[in-house]
Amino acid sequence: MSLINKTDVEQRMHGRQRKNNVSKYLFLAATMFGLVVLAVLFYRVISQGAPHISWNFFTEFASRNPEDAGMKAPLYGTFWLMLITAPVSVILGVSTALYLEMYAKKNRFTSFIQTNISNLAGVPSIVFGLLGLTIFVRLMEMNQSIMAGGLTLALLILPVIIVASQESIRAVPSDVQEASYGLGATKWQTIRRVVLPAAIPGILTGSILALSRAIGETAPLIMIGAFTFIAFVPENVWSGFTAMPIQIYNWTARPQEEFQQIAAGGIIILLAMLLIMNSIAVLIRNKFSKRY
Repeated sequence: MSLINKTDVEQRMHGRQRKNNVSKYLFLAATMFGLVVLAVLFYRVISQGAPHISWNFFTEFASRNPEDAGMKAPLYGTFWLMLITAPVSVILGVSTALYLEMYAKKNRFTSFIQTNISNLAGVPSIVFGLLGLTIFVRLMEMNQSIMAGGLTLALLILPVIIVASQESIRAVPSDVQEASYGLGATKWQTIRRVVLPAAIPGILTGSILALSRAIGETAPLIMIGAFTFIAFVPENVWSGFTAMPIQIYNWTARPQEEFQQIAAGGIIILLAMLLIMNSIAVLIRNKFSKRY
């Protein structure tokens, strides 16, 4: 008497193969749906916006005439914003991650801070806009300046940089750190010469991806009162400003079809900047990542 019923086994195998095939085609359909939507979006934006991209589009200010409208003020404003957002968010984020991973004791208070940082990473951006309006614009009287906008965006991406930096620091093997301590190095010397050099690729990758999110954010800047129409470039960090997402939002809100086509040109420039920044992040990760 055979212990295995071959007919029963073959029927079960056929059933499993059918389920496997259904799952494969279901996942393929989900992937293709996303790619098709993305392709339609790219085609729509490029076909509408590409004819309007010229040298004058980069050198002219916004105008009430669609033929004369340009992106000069938003480009300068975005550049000034990143000059504030990048150093503030990276310095605070990496310092916080180093404290939590290397110095802080593992207790309930540390777990409470860690949980709140993780939750803050998922808070809608408009909430950070309200926070920036209350603290920087009204309480600290920075008005609608580049400093207020840059600090608001720094708060927005700070949790993301902290989490990415912590993951990178945790990836450094404890054996390597203990070897450094065994050679007589202090904790700061170990951080500076062992931990940070190994963690910097991950930290830079997370920081660049976070900054690319900040460049595309509109809601926080609208909440603090950034201008939607200006015809000058900022002179210092206390000047008024506008940014690329705000200018695109302003153009899309206008009833004339020409402005919506110009907005597509602005979206192309914004997408190009995001793709360049994401490509830099991927290159850094591939080139400098270490495997222990």
